[in-house]
Amino acid sequence: MLWSSDDAMQATGGRSTRPWAANGVSIDTRTLQPGDLFVALKDVRDGHDFVAQALANGAAAALVSRVPDGVAPDAPLLIVPDVLTALADLGRAARARTKARVIGVTGSVGKTSTKEMLRAVLGRQGRVHAAEASYNNHWGVPLTLARMPVDADFAVIEIGMNHPGEIAPLARMARLDVAMITTVAAAHLEAFESIAGIAHEKAAIMDGLARGGVAVLPLDIETTPILLAKAVAVGAAVTGFGRSDTADFHIDKITIQDQATCIQGTRHGLPLLFKVATPGAHFAVNAIAALAAAEAVGCDAMIAAHDIALWQPPAGRGTRERIVTDRVEETFFDLIDDAFNANPASMAASLDVLIAAQPVDGVGRIGGGRRIAVLADMLELGPTEDALHAAIAVHPGLDAIGIIHCVGPRMRALHAALPRRQRGEWVATAQEIAPRAKALIDAGDIVLVKGSKGSKVSLVVDALRKLAQTT
Repeated sequence: MLWSSDDAMQATGGRSTRPWAANGVSIDTRTLQPGDLFVALKDVRDGHDFVAQALANGAAAALVSRVPDGVAPDAPLLIVPDVLTALADLGRAARARTKARVIGVTGSVGKTSTKEMLRAVLGRQGRVHAAEASYNNHWGVPLTLARMPVDADFAVIEIGMNHPGEIAPLARMARLDVAMITTVAAAHLEAFESIAGIAHEKAAIMDGLARGGVAVLPLDIETTPILLAKAVAVGAAVTGFGRSDTADFHIDKITIQDQATCIQGTRHGLPLLFKVATPGAHFAVNAIAALAAAEAVGCDAMIAAHDIALWQPPAGRGTRERIVTDRVEETFFDLIDDAFNANPASMAASLDVLIAAQPVDGVGRIGGGRRIAVLADMLELGPTEDALHAAIAVHPGLDAIGIIHCVGPRMRALHAALPRRQRGEWVATAQEIAPRAKALIDAGDIVLVKGSKGSKVSLVVDALRKLAQTT
């Protein structure tokens, strides 16, 4: 049992229509499991409209602000003045009743990947609770906390933002033992005047640190002084990571291989050598930060360095897969799916992965395997978005990519800046190019698909996957 009606009433100050017990918390009838407490949040649709369906699907009870139409007054309901406020109250109560060591993760890129790395390594040294998917906003953080089992040893809370002032309240709600910032880069510039403004907002995660808390910070970025100043202001201990000579978890060398990345460095001055089972320098930086955070909550960092090789990127964040198009002829191409999100920093990291990848020659119609990129708009970059898109054309090593297709109005700036030999198609929407996915590739190619989620470039990923020959 995760929540009894008595515990939930005490946490929220609400009134329960009858006793109930829930073993989970859900905000979506499509993923609701029998025994969940259904939370009737209001967004584009009012969750109260789905309470009857949730109860019919086996929900233990529903958290509501009124008795919904079509629901009996004696149905299992927890009635509160405001549903979102009550969800936050459940989150705070769940945090207060557990002895788990809690890590909060924020950053311009790498939040979800680092959170999943921590899930992988912490889960080998205790019972870990972590946010599902990218639940990192004013709904996701309290929902993650409300789902936390009493007997958890560790918890990993992802905290994101789109505008100033969003991170600190969520961090305080989570009462963090460790606050990690993966990096600060050009993202959400529509809402901030500069990267310095983004750094101050990311640094606000340290407002949620408990007494004696640890800040795990990148020491080799332009805005490191802003982060360090905040750590001093809140009295946090600092564990630094990166290529800086002063980093406690120091990176000496990153070797990107076709299927893995090897990291050589030091941990508090002692040699450190480990790998992650996917290519990407950005994954190497996230991984060493995860080791630092794991140590900060009392884990054995050397065991964690071994176990982090078990981690794989979440879907849409750099996963690589082989698409077999003909099982008799044994023809295939490789797909790098990085279509969940994009900003200049993550775009550069993904291009580096493609540049380091090795296509296969002699198996396709063309003969030589190619590196191909399908790049879609990077959103929320503000007034300099055209320049930031065009700048991709001067990315180091970009000559190794044979063809670059561009998707979206912002990517037109890149399409114009590319040399003619690399310039593929430009289309306004992903819907226009997805049906022609087969014409974009040949056997032996490696294809990167990258863009912000709002560009819907995942449609191209889906179309490429459908080229696989079924058995």
